[in-house]
Amino acid sequence: MTPSPHKSTRLTDKYPNAYSDFYGSGTPCVFKSGPDWHVREGPEAQGIEREARPVYRHAIGPTWLSIGERIYRGLDSIDVEWTSINPLAYADAGEAKPFCALILSIGVKPCSLPYDAAVTAAAMVKEILGEAGFPAIEVAFVESVVTRSVAAGPKLLSFDPLLDEVSDLRKPFTPALGLSIAPLKFPHFEGTAALYFRLGNDDKRTAILTCAHVARPPPVYANTGMARRNTSQAREEVIALGNMAYSNALKAMMGTIGDLLISIEVWNQVLDRLGEPVEGESGKATQRRKEHIELVAKATEKIKEANTIHDEVTKCRTTPDQRVIGFVLHSEKIEVSAKPHGFTKDWALIELYNTKIDWSTFKGNKVYIGGNLSIADFRNTMFPQVADQADYRYPQGGLLQAYGVVQDDEMRDPQHLDVHNERCLLVVKNGLTTGTTVGRANGLESFTRTYDQYGIRDTSIEIAVLAYDKTRGKFSAPGDSGSIVLARDGRIVGILTGGAGPTDETDITYLTPYWWVEQQIKAKYPGCFLYEIVQ
Repeated sequence: MTPSPHKSTRLTDKYPNAYSDFYGSGTPCVFKSGPDWHVREGPEAQGIEREARPVYRHAIGPTWLSIGERIYRGLDSIDVEWTSINPLAYADAGEAKPFCALILSIGVKPCSLPYDAAVTAAAMVKEILGEAGFPAIEVAFVESVVTRSVAAGPKLLSFDPLLDEVSDLRKPFTPALGLSIAPLKFPHFEGTAALYFRLGNDDKRTAILTCAHVARPPPVYANTGMARRNTSQAREEVIALGNMAYSNALKAMMGTIGDLLISIEVWNQVLDRLGEPVEGESGKATQRRKEHIELVAKATEKIKEANTIHDEVTKCRTTPDQRVIGFVLHSEKIEVSAKPHGFTKDWALIELYNTKIDWSTFKGNKVYIGGNLSIADFRNTMFPQVADQADYRYPQGGLLQAYGVVQDDEMRDPQHLDVHNERCLLVVKNGLTTGTTVGRANGLESFTRTYDQYGIRDTSIEIAVLAYDKTRGKFSAPGDSGSIVLARDGRIVGILTGGAGPTDETDITYLTPYWWVEQQIKAKYPGCFLYEIVQ
């Protein structure tokens, strides 16, 4: 919960705007250079919620990576324990135009940077920006951590939203993307599967892509990487639905059944009041009776289907070993700042057991965008401008086909029009924890640093995804790592690797661009390719 912008804390004692600058995000500010941002006046005044916005086509773009490197090396030289450097714009929530076109939001470990040191560090960063020709860009130090989020049975169920009465309840137990996964031995470390691959034209094996830190979680596996090259090697098996995902799926079923029973009770009360049909009754009464009879019948059918799924799941999928779907075929050693681009190398392939998939109903690389994103929501968020709707088609059954790749040049200069009629790259994903969410990919790279994990203390370059707006909530949370992030037309943007924000929260989501991940995969498995489109 965001503290009041007027509350006195260790930060506001030195910097009064600690909680008003980025109000609504839960991210406290140690110090921000430049003029104060506007606030409402008075001791009881409400804070103005801020929204981070992506930056595209800024003059700093061509030289940003070299400038960013100078900045983080400068911070290192004065022992600032920074965690992220995010070039962002900021707007008041709901406003079309940002009031700040670009600010460097530099995350630091909580309680690690005193106010006076932040002022000194900001002056150094401002000097670098000035020398590069951008003296007007301001700097903010915020308390933020970067996290890499991990949160012998029957086949996975088939999935057809067109025919399934309760498709949202059925989806977690199917191979539809995003599929929730976890290591069999450690089912409390959970993540999400990204995309299906064929391992070769003459190879019948199928694998699924995820993050290495999902397949082999850092707390329990050494960061050595692994490749299963022969059948004599022990298998590190992977399950569909770890502890949290399985529990949440069952709770959703019982909650839905309970809600439907309450609705049926209310609808039956209406039918009791309407009574039996009588000759000469009004047409409205006849129509209303018909509507409520149909509502009761449809809800009853949904309860029946939900109970069927519940019985199947609790009978055959209760224990983790009943939910095994494959094993780790290859897991990269996790590296930050991997050459030549400086991205995070964090990917793994899970080979699937052929017997665990009903291939006759398999949908391939289609991401389910239903659930908590309605048909109207998808259009209103991803195609909000009439002038930008020429290619709009809602995916059949809410299954968005992943195909093609968003390349680097489009990341920097996208052509989608958002709700404010501004050009940006609108993206969507489905993950274990937050389900289907939409956001905006940033056009300038972020720099991140992680600590206390494998002893790594190095820098990585990431693509940041920002929340769509305040009403839509955050784009991701722990457990969503491994999710594939798509543009609104299904082209692949990147694989979700983590996020930054206040401790245990995600304010900004980070991706590794897919075009680079694909290069890494093909270097190890030259014949590997995305699973063919299934009609």
